[in-house]
Amino acid sequence: MLKKGILVVTAQSRVYMDNAATSFPKPKVVHEAMMHFATELGASPGRGAYAEAREAGRLMQQCRTRLCQLIGADINRPEQMIFTLNTSDALNMAIRGIVGKALLSKSVGGTSGGGAGGGHGITTWLEHNSILRPFNALASRNDIEQTRVPCDPQTGLVDPEDIRKAIQPNTVLIACVHGSNVTGTVQPIGQIGRIAREHDIPFLVDAAQTIGHMPINIETEYIDLLAFPGHKGLLGPLGTGGLYIRPGIEDRMITYREGGTGSVSDEDTQPTFLPDRFEPGSHNAIGIIGLSEGVQWILNKGIEKIWEHEQHLMRIMLEGLIDYGQMPGLTLFGPNCIKNRCGVFSVRIEGFDQPQTLSDILENQYGILTRSGLHCAPLAHKTFGTHTLGGMTRLSFGPFLTSQDVKYASDALGQICLEHADSLKAGV
Repeated sequence: MLKKGILVVTAQSRVYMDNAATSFPKPKVVHEAMMHFATELGASPGRGAYAEAREAGRLMQQCRTRLCQLIGADINRPEQMIFTLNTSDALNMAIRGIVGKALLSKSVGGTSGGGAGGGHGITTWLEHNSILRPFNALASRNDIEQTRVPCDPQTGLVDPEDIRKAIQPNTVLIACVHGSNVTGTVQPIGQIGRIAREHDIPFLVDAAQTIGHMPINIETEYIDLLAFPGHKGLLGPLGTGGLYIRPGIEDRMITYREGGTGSVSDEDTQPTFLPDRFEPGSHNAIGIIGLSEGVQWILNKGIEKIWEHEQHLMRIMLEGLIDYGQMPGLTLFGPNCIKNRCGVFSVRIEGFDQPQTLSDILENQYGILTRSGLHCAPLAHKTFGTHTLGGMTRLSFGPFLTSQDVKYASDALGQICLEHADSLKAGV
């Protein structure tokens, strides 16, 4: 607490604030479900007719249905929910699938003209490398041209009208991060999605920092492809993720890998039906079954309640950081209000040449676990002017954090600012 100009922070047990990387802790039911599979079932779904294999398949199908329910998709069409290794895998599936189809269509159709064979794609400067790198790899082969729409250097927000202006006659995909893993900026995906739908352009959303944290509705926000991890806001284990494909969009995609599916095994070509078309090889069944219980935990709790709790935590953090904004050296990046933001906060303290120094102090002196660096989002850091400075120090929230945890973290940052300022005055 702040008393007579001196911040008093009482040390407590370690506080995990790196949920943007992976959530911790997980609900107990996640571990229990994985243990049940490992010790009681153990079979590969779709690879046997015996009871254990059938039950494993049923549990995986249940996970698809629960995920559809969470994002407002048709629960009667769970096959549109494709399991992936993680968000990067899902984004590659979507980007390479759409661009590959455009390349194939141009080749088969024999159309001519300038530009890249796979048409034109639109992204933003706030994207994670999971979008930037696939686009760059395709562009390096002249498979696609790309436009990167800039963001506001204060908030990180994209103007949807800039997306509209970037559209070309050969635009085949618009890809946008929902919540920034750097600043917590939440883009107006509903407005962007409407623009994409008006132009009949598939809209791909990277929901790595938002699914499980806040409500997402693929219908009202005009989302055609939703890529997400299982191990972050959905509270499942690492090695899980998904890509939701709106019905009909699969016709505008090719597969970028093929293999065994346990179905139509008499044919040596990939099945054309979902989900098998996009799911070659044996599944991470133990992980998916754990993920299913994480999703059910969210459904039981209520995504609105979880989002309400996260907004409450954001208010506490913002109030603390704005208070300390009067102290020398502290900079908060991204929106300074809960509108257009999720529970990801990144800061710098002037005089700390490397943000890792701040992470080390937070861990060693206060037991607060954070992540410093460029967060796999180089253009975002160029937008905010921190690319050549080593990036920022990031604190990110999960559903098990308390008001006390967040107040403790903001107090710790304030005390570090004061102590650092005192050291500078003393010439230390």
